[in-house]
Amino acid sequence: MTDPVSSSPRQIRVAALYRFAVIADVEAVRDRLHAACEANTVKGTLLVATEGLNGTIAGPESGVEAVLTEIRAVPGFEELEVKYAWTRDMPFLRLKVRIKREIVTMGQPDLDPARQAGVYVPPEDWNALIADPTTLVIDTRNDYEGEIGAFDGAVQPNTHSFRNFPDWFRTEGRALLEERKPRRVAMYCTGGIRCEKSTAFLKAEGVENVHHLEGGILRYLEEVEPADSLWRGDCFVFDERVSVGHGLVQGDHVLCRGCRMPVDAEGRASPHFIEGVCCDRCRDTRDDAQRLRYAERQRQIELARQRGLDHLGRRDDG
Repeated sequence: MTDPVSSSPRQIRVAALYRFAVIADVEAVRDRLHAACEANTVKGTLLVATEGLNGTIAGPESGVEAVLTEIRAVPGFEELEVKYAWTRDMPFLRLKVRIKREIVTMGQPDLDPARQAGVYVPPEDWNALIADPTTLVIDTRNDYEGEIGAFDGAVQPNTHSFRNFPDWFRTEGRALLEERKPRRVAMYCTGGIRCEKSTAFLKAEGVENVHHLEGGILRYLEEVEPADSLWRGDCFVFDERVSVGHGLVQGDHVLCRGCRMPVDAEGRASPHFIEGVCCDRCRDTRDDAQRLRYAERQRQIELARQRGLDHLGRRDDG
């Protein structure tokens, strides 16, 4: 992706990545990647599991590329694909490289997405697939993500967690298949990891003709021109950008610090929205002690901002 403001000294490279591949020694890989990130002033989150690697990192371009080189040196990750973006401010305030049982938690330990995933559909072929009335399109993301953006005609499971997806499919999803009798199922998510795992799950459940968007919404928004797009709204991202649109340009959403949900311009105009404290969604779910604590956190954030400093409370302490 072309850098529109490469001359800016504050320009930060963001790299979103994942790959399903067997990692035999997760501790060694965790230590190796943590050291590489620290040595190259890179922040963000990397999750390491026996099934693979998942995360988003950010930092100077040379630093991010050095970490990616280290990742590609791990057996099985030579063909790692990365989705890039640029931002003027560091979207992460710390570095976390953690070992997990799954790189995206579905609670289905017997799946092998590296070998069982469905058919990959590149962005340039996605529109034709989902516009076909014999295709059942399913959004595998969470409810709050689907609220701010989705593909035309997609089914929204409205799950609060990816862990809920198997139960949704075995009840409502299975009923949809029986009712509509589609020729194929097409699924999508932010970067590809959840829909890749979901296709493996559906195939394990006996659904054969399953497809998913290669590279996820992020690659689609990067490669498909707005005039040709079937995407509506913004795409939620799990960093300080909060949402992005076509060309991966940062959207107008902010994060409510009370419930960590995205809030658009209309939501911010509500009398119930208090920056750093609450929004329409969570205003009745916090007690006075929590509100006071959030308000003090916001005050400290503002003080840090005035001094040109980052404040860790922007993401933590909820």
